[in-house]
Amino acid sequence: MRLVVLGGGGFRVPLVYGALLRETAKPRVEEVVLHDVSPERLEAIEHVLRGLAAGHDDPPVVRTTTDLDSALRDAAFVFSAIRVGGLAGRTADERVAQDLGLPGQETTGPGGVSYGLRTIPVALRVAERVAALAPEAWVINFTNPAGMVTEAMRRVLGDRVIGICDSPIGLVRRAATALGLDPAQVSADYVGLNHLGWLRGLTHQGRDELPRLLADDTALRQVEEARIFGADWVRTLGALPNEYLYYYYFTRESVAAIAGQTRGESLLGQQDRFYAAVRARPGDALAEWRRARRQRDETYMAEARDATDAGDRAAADLEAGGYEGIALALMAAIARGEPATMILNVRNGAAVPGLPEDAVVEIPCAVDGAGVRPLVTRPLPGRFLGLVQQVKAVEQTAIEAAVSGSARLAVAAFALHPLVDSVATARRLLDGYRARIPELAAVFPR
Repeated sequence: MRLVVLGGGGFRVPLVYGALLRETAKPRVEEVVLHDVSPERLEAIEHVLRGLAAGHDDPPVVRTTTDLDSALRDAAFVFSAIRVGGLAGRTADERVAQDLGLPGQETTGPGGVSYGLRTIPVALRVAERVAALAPEAWVINFTNPAGMVTEAMRRVLGDRVIGICDSPIGLVRRAATALGLDPAQVSADYVGLNHLGWLRGLTHQGRDELPRLLADDTALRQVEEARIFGADWVRTLGALPNEYLYYYYFTRESVAAIAGQTRGESLLGQQDRFYAAVRARPGDALAEWRRARRQRDETYMAEARDATDAGDRAAADLEAGGYEGIALALMAAIARGEPATMILNVRNGAAVPGLPEDAVVEIPCAVDGAGVRPLVTRPLPGRFLGLVQQVKAVEQTAIEAAVSGSARLAVAAFALHPLVDSVATARRLLDGYRARIPELAAVFPR
């Protein structure tokens, strides 16, 4: 099989290739095509992959290209992990919001709206080229904001595009482990949108074990999300929230915690140093990547952990891996017809009552050789449903704004967001993003 990785010069691509090296079942990926707009980044990542492949008897062949059509031809699967505007765009997403007293985060709040507004036109062009050149390919999307981008790409690709995220499975894994259960043997009642969902149940051998976890102080302290939100609050909710809900439940604290350098600004420096080091010393590429990856993982959502005294990330979480494992498990389930249940970003249909049928939601799905089927969920209570409905309305407004180029709808997407406090602030957000992000200004010219 041929796997195409869009955003192939990205820092996390070696995680995908490393997982492929561990694959032995057939059919397997025999060729990986990396596509990126930056030949320099492609070259750096190719050096890292060469180091990973050393010592393996039959590693997948790696090809790099800056030509999208050449990359996509004859693809069986396409992993989309593009970052329109690069890390410079991410720093602007965060900083413009932060300077207006709003949460400065990449995917949640105004930063996520900005990211989606400039990414959707590019994602739609990618979808159109996939439809033309590889109509039988499956697109696995982890381009952020994943739910919004997946919903936009569905306009072209329908059910053949699926969004993934490692946050829900990480939450399920931590909850199960805290109870001494095998994560592979539990069934999760997880419902919401990408970066906005709740674990409401954890069934093992026919019994929901989540109430036992919520009642156990010692076990709860083992779950990072419970440390971030506090035992009292998760018990009040009766559920474990996705870590990104920190920006909704502790908005003031999140703004105060990012008073200095934003996450994007920190990563920009880290990655600039990594790519520069590989250019200077190609033979050390793998060691440099591993060093930078450890630093990146350890500082993930550090502002939330620091503000709540949640402590450092657990060593088991750092070693467990993330989205690459989910992507390859999804690919294996489809390509080899191995039935699996996974939490994915898919079209709602009637799975989540109270949301539009065409809305992309993040819920458990049955996966096999025929594709992906969302599983029906219990209705969300009002304390969860209202927030989900409002944020979904923001996402759908942002999609329409990006497709039409309407600045009026772009302002509406910002203004409707529950983390933006006035229409006037929404207008300042759009102006600020247009001034700092050329890719967004191109979508909404003044």
